[in-house]
Amino acid sequence: MGKKIKIGGLISGTGTNMDAIIKACEKGEINGEVIFVGSDNPDAKGLEKAAKKGIPTFVINYADIIRKFKQNPENYFFPDDFDLEDIKIKQSLLNREINSKKVATFIETRAIAEAALLKKMKDDPFDLLVLAGFMRNLTPYFIDRINITPGKPRIINIHPALLPSFPGVDGYGDTFRYGCKVGGCTVHFIDYGEDSGPIIGQQCFPITEEDTIESIKQKGLALEYQLYPECIRLFAENRLACVKMTYTDDKGNTRQRTVVKIAQIDIPSSDD
Repeated sequence: MGKKIKIGGLISGTGTNMDAIIKACEKGEINGEVIFVGSDNPDAKGLEKAAKKGIPTFVINYADIIRKFKQNPENYFFPDDFDLEDIKIKQSLLNREINSKKVATFIETRAIAEAALLKKMKDDPFDLLVLAGFMRNLTPYFIDRINITPGKPRIINIHPALLPSFPGVDGYGDTFRYGCKVGGCTVHFIDYGEDSGPIIGQQCFPITEEDTIESIKQKGLALEYQLYPECIRLFAENRLACVKMTYTDDKGNTRQRTVVKIAQIDIPSSDD
């Protein structure tokens, strides 16, 4: 079966997806173990669930850091390897037209919080970091210090919509309000954009005229609890690879796209 992978988790709320991942590890459905669960929110209920199972937990209070930084920025020191201009260039989720000071403050406060996250996680080396309802955008400062091997990302997220449609914080709500006939969820690797990283897996469900936002959320969550552990299982089996592929658009231009390929397991025949 191979060596168990070590999994770190970040949450912001109830941690139901994190709980599904922990249970899948306990049952042996994932060849891995969750070694910590962290949060940006001291009131996150999911921390209690993890702690009851003996999993170490911690909190980096983003809201408190952001508030105090805005009041007295001189009280904070940036990490030695922090480069504001480099992050501005890389961070594609930011609107370049908004006030540059706001952009700088956003990046600076996140980098301070992320440096604290990295420090907390330093003593617990992990193979995979899962975002399970973690409601904070990660900056390139953090991502580049986790994804240290080119072509082998180590941060994955689950999103409540069929990406690339409806990125952002309210995927199921956006799906409902748009009048879609099908909804779903997506597991993807994290990149510098907003819910724009390479897609690992997706599941979908029908939306009827009788559905409400709440009912499609329930449909979606039921699929999330299956899809996320399944994608983590594939990662643990070293079966995921991000591959650059070329195609020709309708104007004859050569383009590139990144595809997550899933390696098949060879099953010995009965004659072997």
